[in-house]
Amino acid sequence: MNSRNKNDLSELSSLGNKTLYRDDYAPEVLETFENMHPERDYFVKFNCPEFTSLCPKTGQPDFATIYISYVPGKRMVESKSLKLYLFSFRNHGDFHEDCVNIIMDDLIALMDPKYIEVWGKFTPRGGISIDPYCNYGKKGTMWEDVARDRLVHHDMYPENVTAR
Repeated sequence: MNSRNKNDLSELSSLGNKTLYRDDYAPEVLETFENMHPERDYFVKFNCPEFTSLCPKTGQPDFATIYISYVPGKRMVESKSLKLYLFSFRNHGDFHEDCVNIIMDDLIALMDPKYIEVWGKFTPRGGISIDPYCNYGKKGTMWEDVARDRLVHHDMYPENVTAR
């Protein structure tokens, strides 16, 4: 059992305080806390079904569900700060592929996870949906091999997109 006091969340500044919603890309709102089980490998998954960003060419809104799965190292992302971070893309203009890679890069820099993957399931525009996927496994660990294998075998059974 970890000796850290489970009620000591003083390092988190946005949790429990009045929420300020940024209207520009804001990676600085992301916060972490100590992983209580760093000796164990396990997945943490976030689903954000209301992600929005802007097309960098037309300025039109793009809507997606963003799936983030990661195996934490010593630090974990705090969920409210993640929500505020993802919300900060609302007026941010980038292509779908860029959004998921930016999200993954920011979370790697923040937490230094053992493994992470980000998948964007964007609603169709012009009759085509775009669903970019990216992942990362920590170099020199088994997670580097897992990342390569998951990427190679990713989405072998594509879904029927009629429900979006």
